[in-house]
Amino acid sequence: MASTRLAWAVETLDVQPGDRVLEVGCGHGVAASLVCEAGGHVTAIDRSEKMIAVATRRNQAHVAAGRARFATVALEHADFGERFDKVFGVHVAALWRTDAVRAHVAPGGALYVIDQLPGRRTEADARAHAERVTEALGAHGFTVEAPRFADLEPSPVVCVIARQPSAPAGSTQRSGADPPETP
Repeated sequence: MASTRLAWAVETLDVQPGDRVLEVGCGHGVAASLVCEAGGHVTAIDRSEKMIAVATRRNQAHVAAGRARFATVALEHADFGERFDKVFGVHVAALWRTDAVRAHVAPGGALYVIDQLPGRRTEADARAHAERVTEALGAHGFTVEAPRFADLEPSPVVCVIARQPSAPAGSTQRSGADPPETP
């Protein structure tokens, strides 16, 4: 069963049928399941081989149907040969502290940085964190939307949504329109 935080995170993604989604730091694969159930195709990565094994088992039917694939790899070393409509992670600092994610977001695609600060934090703490993330993503060339908040226990959850600029007219950049193949 999905935690309230993960259910809210995937709901915030507004997955549409056929969306190509990259989840960074997939853990047990719960959010990946929710993405597939919403009609998306998910590629989920984690640095832990153990977590990838658990996530793959949890999502065995989605993998068999070609809706999900899992890989043990760090974001900065990942090369999928495609870009994604939506990229997200929950508590993944590399999404906003480095520029590594830009190579994985399709032109016009979106990055969703979702965090719930540890301990009992206030809405003001969440807003201050969202401002730090917004500034960093802007410095990396993303266009950032107003952050979204949810009042969950034990502290508020924030989602900062950043858009990758669209490819210029006449560009030959391919966004990888085909769903991912299972390795």
